[in-house]
Amino acid sequence: MAEPVRVRRLTDQEGQRLQQIVRRGSTSSVRYRRAMMLLASAGGNRVPVIAQLVQADEDTVRDVIHRFNEIGLACLDPQWAGGRPRLLKPDDEEFVVATATTRPAKLGQPFTRWSLRKLVAYLRKVRGRVIRIGREALRCLLARRGITFQRTKTWKESPDPERDAKLDRIEDVLDRFPDRVFAFDEFGPLGIRPTAGSGWAEQGRPDRLPATYHRTHGVHYFHGCYSVGEDTLWGINRRRKGAANTSAALKSIRAARPDGAPIYVILDNLSDHKGADIRRWAKKNKVELCFTPTYASWANPIEAHFGPLRQFTIANSNHPNHTVQTRSLHAYLRWRNKNARHPDVLAAQHRERARIRSEKGIRWGGRPLAAEQILRPRAA
Repeated sequence: MAEPVRVRRLTDQEGQRLQQIVRRGSTSSVRYRRAMMLLASAGGNRVPVIAQLVQADEDTVRDVIHRFNEIGLACLDPQWAGGRPRLLKPDDEEFVVATATTRPAKLGQPFTRWSLRKLVAYLRKVRGRVIRIGREALRCLLARRGITFQRTKTWKESPDPERDAKLDRIEDVLDRFPDRVFAFDEFGPLGIRPTAGSGWAEQGRPDRLPATYHRTHGVHYFHGCYSVGEDTLWGINRRRKGAANTSAALKSIRAARPDGAPIYVILDNLSDHKGADIRRWAKKNKVELCFTPTYASWANPIEAHFGPLRQFTIANSNHPNHTVQTRSLHAYLRWRNKNARHPDVLAAQHRERARIRSEKGIRWGGRPLAAEQILRPRAA
């Protein structure tokens, strides 16, 4: 039997970038949906579940996963285009890209960054090679090669010495005991304010939300629990995070499997998740806490399901208070769980295809291995 399709192991940088796109949304629906597919697959979700989550064909999900395993985050921006053949030779294009991504000072230029005008002028005068290209053609070339004008950012490498061991354990329980694996995390903060979104409206006459100047309701946090095997999501809104709320969530997860057999809960490294009392309770009740590595909360399967939660309950909303907001959130959860268990989805779970095992050896912040043909994404 062929192994199911699954993304390779994400680097910390890739995981945080996908998590950022899913949580904050994107101006591109293609980019948002593809990021959700990859994050859901990294969290252990199977292809039929992901297809139901993003309302896409299963073959489309598999194609995106295979493409990511080949070229990395560049697959978020597919190059669908036509037109006349390019006038520049491939080696000329490589030279342009290499020049644009090199600091001008290293090439003897008296500035710290290129503008399109300065870069065009330099390419026309460079010794031994004359490249005549206009500013718009240069911009299109750089965009086509994935080179954009962006802010310089810092990065941080995961300091967790047990990073690979933790990811191995999460992958192991997801593969061997999917029906007994759960995920937990907090979603928020959830404030009471009009939140911009999108929807259908007459052209030039979009729906409008009022502005707010005084916000006196404070914030709440949704404490979410997700069953990987049953593909169900539930939770409750709390005023704050805390060990007591974490303990209550873990007890609700334990109650979902009252047979007394071991269960596995994936959660991040928040201090409220791993206090001494929680560890003692977990050991006593046969609950194994599988912590994600530092800066790798993307490995939690629940992360991919928080994106739609924000998209369909928070975006484009104007809740008057937390009671109404909570009622709306729970109504969405009931709808989501009912549709996630559609018979066609359950039948499709038996038609699994090959899965590419995770690739190891790449640390976020370090240089990719020579054998890996993966484009380095932007820092999250």
